[in-house]
Amino acid sequence: MRTLFILLGMLAFVPSFAQKESANVNAGNKLYNKQKYTEAESAYRDALKKNKKSFEANYNLGNALYKQNKYAEALNAYKQALPLTQDKKRMASAMHNLGNSLMTQRQYDKALEAYKQSLLLNPDDNETRFNYAFAKAMMKNQQNKNKNKNKDKKNKDQQKQQDKKDQNKKDQKNNNQQNNNQNQNNKDQQNKNQQQQPQGGGMSKQNAEQILDAIQQNEKNVQQKMNERKAKARSQNPEKDW
Repeated sequence: MRTLFILLGMLAFVPSFAQKESANVNAGNKLYNKQKYTEAESAYRDALKKNKKSFEANYNLGNALYKQNKYAEALNAYKQALPLTQDKKRMASAMHNLGNSLMTQRQYDKALEAYKQSLLLNPDDNETRFNYAFAKAMMKNQQNKNKNKNKDKKNKDQQKQQDKKDQNKKDQKNNNQQNNNQNQNNKDQQNKNQQQQPQGGGMSKQNAEQILDAIQQNEKNVQQKMNERKAKARSQNPEKDW
């Protein structure tokens, strides 16, 4: 099985000629061709129980897992298969599918390296060459997105700092205004208190005026009483008629 980002039909599985696990691998391959990927996975795992160093069982297991969208497990199966063969074409195919698994996880830089290694093993593979170019474009696009994202974050942080600075200035202005109002209120209250405080002899102007009014009223009352007594005296001592 080879993949062009989605799996294509070339080298769909690798037959096994070993004695121990061959029956399980071949059974898995038949199930795979019938698109029974879950049953094929089980057959390949049975083969690995008999020989965990089987390239065919590991590689084909990776293909069955990939078909089930189990990309992380498929990735691990291809990694297990790679050191188990010296055949360049098989290694190139495993590296190609490894790159595809990495692409599904958006690990474009690692996928690019996997396709590169596959091409070094098999330079004439057009599918791998296409996937290499595709991975390179996707990696560049991802880098641009990250760059724009970082730029947006920087702009947002700067705007946030500016907003905070503006708010601090506004708060400071409000505090100054409140302090000025408070100082004015204190000054007005102080002036009011000074007006009510005794002056000269220790008496306020208001109190002095009240006392003066009382004295004047008292004098009026005394004068009125004196006038009344004089009138009474004249009435009791009339002049004699000689």
